[in-house]
Amino acid sequence: MNRILPVFRRSIRESWRSLIGWSLGIAAVLFLYLPLYPSFGASGQLEDVIKVLPKELVDTLGYDQIASGAGYAQSTFFGLMGFLLLSIAAVLWGSAAIAGAEESGRLELDLAHGIGRAQYALEAALSVLVRLLWLGAFSGALVFALNDPAQLGIHPPHIVGAALALTGLAYFSAAAGLLAGALTGRRAWATGAAAAVAVLGYVFQAVAKQSEDVEWLNALSPFAWVYHQPPLRDGVDVGGLLLVWGIAVALAAASALALSRRDLRG
Repeated sequence: MNRILPVFRRSIRESWRSLIGWSLGIAAVLFLYLPLYPSFGASGQLEDVIKVLPKELVDTLGYDQIASGAGYAQSTFFGLMGFLLLSIAAVLWGSAAIAGAEESGRLELDLAHGIGRAQYALEAALSVLVRLLWLGAFSGALVFALNDPAQLGIHPPHIVGAALALTGLAYFSAAAGLLAGALTGRRAWATGAAAAVAVLGYVFQAVAKQSEDVEWLNALSPFAWVYHQPPLRDGVDVGGLLLVWGIAVALAAASALALSRRDLRG
């Protein structure tokens, strides 16, 4: 196979329909939540909701800043529904890229046509990255478009940082799935590894908010690395952003090394 990036090109070609579906889902969530802010914010209903909720729940969901436009967008989308949607996509794509291809027999067939193992893994990782970048950029573009109509008052550069943080978290999960798939060849293990990164990252930061005695859990949470400083209000923490992206890229690169050294199943 002499074409440039054959695995990447095929993956993008075969997944564009599902990518449109994910994009429509994100658009539906944003158009459902963000336009409601002016009515909630002006009437004071958000403050009333916060007052009746348990403080622990408010802290866990990040609703302590929900009265502001930036806090509302962060709490409803970037820290909750958007994170959920991109994490699910990352888990599905990361587990299918290598482990799913091996279980279906496609990986061995492609390798028999002259594609190197490391090349296969890297192109698969690139395909997942490009799709997640699209979802992150699409999300940011819609938030930017709704910023003035929904009276959110978000500083536009902060939207870019928040979108990069959301995409980085998703790719961290996907890269963990890529590496687990390259190491084991089992989609179940790849799915578990990818989901664990997303779920544990969220849970660790949620538990850390409940007591000062367990605040150290934030050090283990990629979610906390990029969201401990509200990115839409104060700008993204550059150090946390670089850490998340650096580890994600390292995991993706490690998947190429792992696949190239493992005996594939017959």
